[in-house]
Amino acid sequence: MNKPKILFVCGKNKWRSPTAQNIYRNDTRIEVKSAGVSGKSPHPISNSDLLWADLVLIMESKYKSRILGLFRDIRLPPIKPLDIPDEYEYMNEELIELIKSGAEHHIKLLIDK
Repeated sequence: MNKPKILFVCGKNKWRSPTAQNIYRNDTRIEVKSAGVSGKSPHPISNSDLLWADLVLIMESKYKSRILGLFRDIRLPPIKPLDIPDEYEYMNEELIELIKSGAEHHIKLLIDK
């Protein structure tokens, strides 16, 4: 059985989405990657990221319109916001809790499909 694939996306792929990737990287239920919507990100979001993903979890709602605008030519997976503001550093305890509390609902929905 193929594991569901989740792409976590934030602005610059420095703190929030890499934290999410780190939290879930060894989770046996899913596969994860992270990316940023900024072209200056260490890993800017790409066509291949979106074609790989079954679900995109964005840290802020505003990133959805950016993704929709950048990738008009491909079929996009569902994009869901976690509504986590850009005020946490990498692996911050509160950030970890916010990611887990937001992502678990979506993970369960993917697994139960």
